Amino acid sequence: MMRAQLFRAMLLTLLAWAAVPPAFAQPVPLQDKPFAEHRIVLQLSDGDARKQALVLSVANNLLKAYDPDKIAIEVVAFGPGVDLLLSGSERRKQVESLIAQGVRFDICLNTVDTIERETGKRPEFIPAATPVQVGVGQILFLAENGYTVVRP
Repeated sequence: MMRAQLFRAMLLTLLAWAAVPPAFAQPVPLQDKPFAEHRIVLQLSDGDARKQALVLSVANNLLKAYDPDKIAIEVVAFGPGVDLLLSGSERRKQVESLIAQGVRFDICLNTVDTIERETGKRPEFIPAATPVQVGVGQILFLAENGYTVVRP
């Protein structure tokens, strides 16, 4: 009888532990670009339309300067920068064009969650954007894996 109670207690503890989200969010895996000679992460934490246009311009210019197979470009948007990746963004077509050319756009889910808490509505973002739990964590992960961080 004591064994069954101990087993149930252990099982309940295990289930409770499994339901708790991990303290450290896992970053999104690196892009599959085996021939990339250059790896760039563009940080976008600004809601200013001119800065967002600049990030898109830098990504576009890098694609022109290097063969798209020879460069890995990742744009990580967090804070006000996520506005670029919302479904209603006026620059959506530019973003989707860059995605079609191999640029990855990451959107910070912590920021999306904050917007939802503040407005009561979860914002819709471009489906082709890659959700990451922690935008700055993704930048750190990329930097630790050979990416050069650029903040235009």
